[in-house]
Amino acid sequence: MKARVHVMLKDGVLDPQGEAVRHALGALGFAGVEGVRQGKVIELDLKAADKAAAEAEVQSMCEKLLANTVIEKYTVKIV
Repeated sequence: MKARVHVMLKDGVLDPQGEAVRHALGALGFAGVEGVRQGKVIELDLKAADKAAAEAEVQSMCEKLLANTVIEKYTVKIV
């Protein structure tokens, strides 16, 4: 079983990497980009056989390590 975790900064949290990408895109001639938010995707290979248990385990991983829940939000998808 595989899990895909998307981690993004929460709304209202300054995203300097996203701003740098937005600026670079403008310098390359892509003038229509008004904002960029940069995040990360984490893919996990799991031994779990039960989808609900796998999702709960990955949620726990996110809360403890994979996401800084003070400034980041995350979504988990079991595939």
